[in-house]
Amino acid sequence: MADSATNKITGILLVTHADYGKALIDAAKFIVGDQPRLASIGVDASSDVGATVGAIKECIKELDGGNGVLILTDMFGGTPTNLSLSLLTAGKVEVITGVNLPMLIKVLQHRGQTPQEMAGLAKNAGVQGIVVAGEVLRKKIAAS
Repeated sequence: MADSATNKITGILLVTHADYGKALIDAAKFIVGDQPRLASIGVDASSDVGATVGAIKECIKELDGGNGVLILTDMFGGTPTNLSLSLLTAGKVEVITGVNLPMLIKVLQHRGQTPQEMAGLAKNAGVQGIVVAGEVLRKKIAAS
């Protein structure tokens, strides 16, 4: 019988420029289906900083089922990342930048891990998801 800790999942929040996070979530749901405790917040030039940080805090509260929240942002040094970093909390909230679809799918498949563990998986998946397809094909042709 599983204990309550086994049933906890880590919340996932995408904080990105404009609607990029929402689009990634839509694409991920198309691949892996609906997911609980998953949300996005879009940030644009007209967003009030205080209101946006408040919205991120509120979303973290809603997404945290006891295992913490992983925040994925689109670009290190960008406003969404800078606002999210102000909420970084050891053991509870982790932030990883450079979100792409392989990263998001990887973390959605490992919801029982801590935010820090999921960030490591996301980093690896994100890097592995960047491929120059022509190089791969040329190596396969050369090897055959």
